Amino acid sequence: MNAAQELGALFAQESIELVYGGGGAGLMGAVADAVLEAGGRVTGVITEALWEREAAHQHLTSLRIVPNMHERKFQMSDLADAFIALPGGFGTLDELFEVITWNQLGIHSKPCGILNVEGFYDQLISFMNSMVADAFVNADHLGFVVVRDHPKDLLESLQSWKLIATKKPVKSDDR
Repeated sequence: MNAAQELGALFAQESIELVYGGGGAGLMGAVADAVLEAGGRVTGVITEALWEREAAHQHLTSLRIVPNMHERKFQMSDLADAFIALPGGFGTLDELFEVITWNQLGIHSKPCGILNVEGFYDQLISFMNSMVADAFVNADHLGFVVVRDHPKDLLESLQSWKLIATKKPVKSDDR
């Protein structure tokens, strides 16, 4: 929770607008709260079903309500300049690996970061290295992912990140 709040405060301090799934709970809700408390801007993108369950954050700068998860992920990726995964569950992994894959395919060229708070993602990082060792992932493609343990270090690394050369880009209509 502390890392989430620190990340949100850094976003506001750096005038970085947060784009996220629009929920009011969990670590991402805490990031949103910290951005807003520090005077920053937050855009949420939430599905109609989650909106109807009253899961949306009630004080965002902007909230977009979309029909389904596919549209939600598309709009978030379209609006965002970079992606950060905090500790989370299957949804976090789904979104993280989708944006990494889109870099790999040339659909976008945006940095993807993992905030590895207290080693939460150590086993995943080890597994990703195993995928390289077993020739399922090109070693260069690990460069699509920036891993840092602290919010400030991650934000600084993402701000200076450069995409490595990839194959011919895929048109965004192909997503």
